[in-house]
Order: sequence, then structure tokens, then C-alpha cells
Amino acid sequence: MNDEKWGLACRDIQKSIGENNFATWIKPLKFQELHNGVAHFNVPTSFVADWVSRNFGDEILHHLTRGGATVDRLQFSVDQRGAGVPASKPDLPATSAAAPRSAVPARSEGELLGAPIDSRFTFDSFVVGKPNELAHAAARRVGEGSPVTFNPLFLYGGVGLGKTHLMHAIAHELRTRSPHLRVVYLSAEQFMYRFVQALRERDTMGFKELFRSVDVLMVDDVQFIAGKDSTQEEFFHTFNALVDQNKQIIISADRAPGEIKDLEERIKSRLQCGLVVDLHPTDYELRLGVLQQKVELYRKQYPGLVLSPGVLEFLAHRISTNVRVLEGALTRLFAFASLVGREITLDLAQDCLADILRASDRKVTIEEIQRRVGEHFNVRLSDLIGPKRTRTIARPRQMAMYLAKQLTSRSLPEIGRRFGGRDHTTVMHAVKRIDELRAHDNQIAEDLELLRRMLEA
Repeated sequence: MNDEKWGLACRDIQKSIGENNFATWIKPLKFQELHNGVAHFNVPTSFVADWVSRNFGDEILHHLTRGGATVDRLQFSVDQRGAGVPASKPDLPATSAAAPRSAVPARSEGELLGAPIDSRFTFDSFVVGKPNELAHAAARRVGEGSPVTFNPLFLYGGVGLGKTHLMHAIAHELRTRSPHLRVVYLSAEQFMYRFVQALRERDTMGFKELFRSVDVLMVDDVQFIAGKDSTQEEFFHTFNALVDQNKQIIISADRAPGEIKDLEERIKSRLQCGLVVDLHPTDYELRLGVLQQKVELYRKQYPGLVLSPGVLEFLAHRISTNVRVLEGALTRLFAFASLVGREITLDLAQDCLADILRASDRKVTIEEIQRRVGEHFNVRLSDLIGPKRTRTIARPRQMAMYLAKQLTSRSLPEIGRRFGGRDHTTVMHAVKRIDELRAHDNQIAEDLELLRRMLEA
């Protein structure tokens, strides 16, 4: 048998097991030789070798034999820079001889199952400040493999606050410190896609076995599975199975578990049983620290550029939406200054970043606050500004007034007029009442924080 016959067999195998399974498990195999009825293959990891031999060994044998090859058994040898680790089906014994090294670089088991890890996102490159101090400490504890009393670790926060960075950092640290662990990082969308694929190919048992065999499961943007009943069902059982085996789970989302609409109550309960950490919006000091770190990297890339004093402080003060926008602004500024051969001054920054600065200056309006509060509490705008005084309407109305006072420059009489012509003393009472409640009512404090984050996004 030669490479051409193996290629023909691969086409038949792909039709039989599906494109996704083929790309994940069969494509990484490298045919080496056929000797004395034994087909030798090189594989990237022992996990892939074991999985393929158990789940697709018979399929491979069938198509090789049908293609005219005389094959009695398969042998899979793992090549890790010369160290071969054979693995095969129990009824298909393998020798200990290592196969020649594959031309394709080996991928980790976690990357074969999930998404690749970005090597730029490490703990060393994460800027720590007061808004993300707790999240960083918890993530670091998990990443170091230290014993933890919380499982799962649930990270949540708005766009560009560092959730994905911490997720990648945990995976990178675990794989560096404990390469034997099966660490899988993937998005909730990828989890759903793999599950749907398993349903289509009638291989749900393979899916279950695959995800229950990992040591650390990391799922990003879990809010994506909300409202998708079958995927939630499978996620719930996978979660329970891993927790029962004392396997670590790390989850991220854009909001707290209890605030994810259409997420099953039992899943919310499981997610809340661990450590739930909020990454707060960045403050001035944290944004300045991020910019200073990026400048150190850019100085190597643009060694001749001069950065005038006060530019970083200006950017940290003006661009407060999220870190991604801030980093993008700095990247554009350095690239522009390099292309035109000019010093990076305050005037250059204002000209080059005019659109970003305008967007960052967007003012929150009372109408927008009313709309957001109404949507959040499922209250009609007509009721929010109308005369009804029932608790289910009065409390959201007070919170809307409070946010209007905090987030806009409107006077108390103007705010009162926008809420059905109410007197300014009514607005004063609402602001005072919400200030008192948020100090000891966690639900109101969380609702206010979420609404403020959405309005400022």
C-alpha cells in the first residue's frame, strides 16, 4: 500500500464518518508503511491514537481492505520530538517501535478538541488593577494547579474587560505546568456545534465520552447556549459528570449566571455554586497601566518613534469604554506616526483618533435610560413615566431617576419633567432611596451595575 491508496481510502472514510470527525481525527494521521499486514501510522498525541483506534479502527481497516490492501491490524505511534508512544486497540496489538517524525507539527489534545490558545494572552501580559484584582487572583490560583475550594470558577463582565485573556492565561499556564492534563478551551458556540454534529452523525455517546474524559474544561461566552434546550441539557450533564470526578471547570459570560435570560434554572444554580467573579469596568489607573505596557512592546517595533509626555494620560482619560478600543487606538497611533514619520504628540493623537474620541464622548440620554430600565424590568415606558405607584413599577422608576442623575448632566427639575412632569423633590427622594437600598440590597446593586454597564457600553 502507498500514499495514493491511503488517500483514496481517506475519501471513503470521510464520506462514512462525516467531514467534522474526519478533520478532527483522521486527517492528523500520517501513513508510514504497510509491513507484514500491519499498517503503521504516525499520530500527534497518544490521546488521538487511543481515540482513533477505539472509535475508527474498524472503519479504517474496512476501507483499506476494500481498496485492495492486505491489512490485518493497525499500529499508531506517537511522535513527540523522537519519543514514540504507541497506542492501539486491545485486539490490534502494536509494537514499541516509534514511527518516523511527522512533517505536521503536533497539536495538543486540548487544541484538537477545542480552540487554539493565543500565546500572547498570559498572566505576565495581564495588567492587574483594582477592578480585576480578584478575578486575576482566582484565575492564577486555578492556573497554577493549586488546590481550590471553588468549582466552577465563573468570570463575567462587559466587552473588553479581560475575561478571554484570563481564560487563555489559565489554559496556557496549566499546559505549561502540567502537560499531561487534558485542558480543553472552547466557546459555547463550538460546544453547541460539536453536539449538533454528534446528533447528525448519531455519535452522541462519542461526544459524551470525549468531553467527560477531559481534566479541565473551559467554556467561553456561556450565555450563547441560553434558549437552546438540547445543548443546555447536554452541558448540564457534562458539567455534573466533571464535577463528580473533581475535574476543574472555568466558565465566562457577559453577565452573572442569574442574569442570563433563558438559561435553565438548574444550570444557573450549578454555575452559582462555585466562585462567581465580576470584572468591573476599568478605572483610569488600570487603563494607563495597559497603555504603558503596550508602549514597551511598540518601542521594539518602532524604535525611532518619539512619544510626547501627556499622550498616554490623555488617552486613558478620554477612552474609557473598554481595553480593546484603547489598545486599538494606540496601535493606530503608532502605525500612523511611523508611516508619516512624525512625533506622537497630543495634536497628532487628536487628529488621528478623532472618530474614536467622538464615539467615546457619547452622552447617555434620559430616554435611553428609560428604555433600558423598561426592558430590564419588563415595564412599559408609559407605566414608567405614568402615575401608577405599584412596587413593580415604582422601584424601576426610582432606579431610572437615580441613573439619570448619575449618568447625565440634567438638572433635577428637568429629570422630573421627563418622568411625567414630576416635581424635583420626587427625584431627590428617589435618588436618596436607591442610594440607601443599594448599600444593603445586593440585587439592586447588581441591577444598577448591569444597567450602568449597558448604558456606557
